[in-house]
Amino acid sequence: MKRLAFVSLLAAAAVAGSHAADDKDGWHSLFDGKSLDGWKSNDEVPGVFTVENGAIKVKGGRAHLFYAGSVQDAKFKNFEFKAKVMTKKNANSGIYFHTEFQKDGWPAKGYECQVNNSFDKDPRRTGSLYAVQDFKDVFVPDDQWFDYHIKVVDKHITVTVNGKVTADYTEKEGDPRQDGDQKKGRWVSAGTFAFQAHDPGCEAHYKDIMVKPLD
Repeated sequence: MKRLAFVSLLAAAAVAGSHAADDKDGWHSLFDGKSLDGWKSNDEVPGVFTVENGAIKVKGGRAHLFYAGSVQDAKFKNFEFKAKVMTKKNANSGIYFHTEFQKDGWPAKGYECQVNNSFDKDPRRTGSLYAVQDFKDVFVPDDQWFDYHIKVVDKHITVTVNGKVTADYTEKEGDPRQDGDQKKGRWVSAGTFAFQAHDPGCEAHYKDIMVKPLD
């Protein structure tokens, strides 16, 4: 009985540890820098998401990579999210929040924060809250790491790139949905994060991926 109790205690400690913050300020790492453990690709195009030089490399046709790890059981409502991002020329990617896994298509749930510094077919640039508050200036170049920060508190969403606020939006009930169905059914709720690979010419990189739950 004593041995069984000890094993149960160790198991409980392991579970608790998986939810413990990685630093004293409450930040949790979502990526170990070595593997895609804790992440789930829908493999709409297989092999789009790989790990290279300590970062998640996004390259290839349309697919999405969803966080499915143990932190908050992959369900976040109020939070701060941060990552370092680098784009290559013509990259069109994005960071979704309050979304959920789906096998194909553009995620139907959640908001997208745009990652696009030189993809000319879409004028919405890095820092846009896609189709809600669009940022059209390019101020972070390709081939350089930059800081991406997303904060959600209740209905208030703030997107910051390299310390510059690019979107500051408070969702109000009954807000019109822009661009036809781009926002149809998407509201602040709760859910996980996802990275987007938009098209075959896209190449983007993500590392130092962290979240601080605020609930």
